[in-house]
Amino acid sequence: MAQRSRIVAPVPLAVIAVVLALVALLAYGLASRGEDTSIDTKLAKGERPTAPSATLPVLFGSGSSSLEAYRGKVVLLNYWASWCVPCRQEAPLLQRWQPVMQSKGGTVLGIDVNDISDNGQAFARKYKISYPLLRDGNAHSQSAYGVLAYPESFLIDRQGRIRAAARGPVDEQFMRTKVLPLLEERS
Repeated sequence: MAQRSRIVAPVPLAVIAVVLALVALLAYGLASRGEDTSIDTKLAKGERPTAPSATLPVLFGSGSSSLEAYRGKVVLLNYWASWCVPCRQEAPLLQRWQPVMQSKGGTVLGIDVNDISDNGQAFARKYKISYPLLRDGNAHSQSAYGVLAYPESFLIDRQGRIRAAARGPVDEQFMRTKVLPLLEERS
């Protein structure tokens, strides 16, 4: 049986250059990577980072407010949007917990993002939301929290430190195991 000879085509120089560039970029990224300062990493290490605050317009009426206005309270800061399906599923739970939180010195603080005011207001009316709502139409405030999708929530203690994060909808278990114990702390 005759043996076939295989001809191997040379790898184009452009392909080699692209591969080398990717390897160099990866090496640079690994070498230049400083300490991870994300909220999730800090919480995993047991740290309690200070919650970033921004002054935003209120969703209903005129004026503005910020997280600072709630210092001394336990706050469940909730990023949401009217077009977000999981936000619609989460809203009744947050509304149900608002009186519990309020009676123990806390509140849900909703931030409507990437939304038209009218749509956010219609959402709040539909779900009979009684907790304070702010509006961040262009979503600038969320970058400090690393928000990537909606909903995302951050549990903030009375001293303004983040104690827990929920990347996705909060559920009854989160409220009972994270929020309730923090509401019962008195320090």
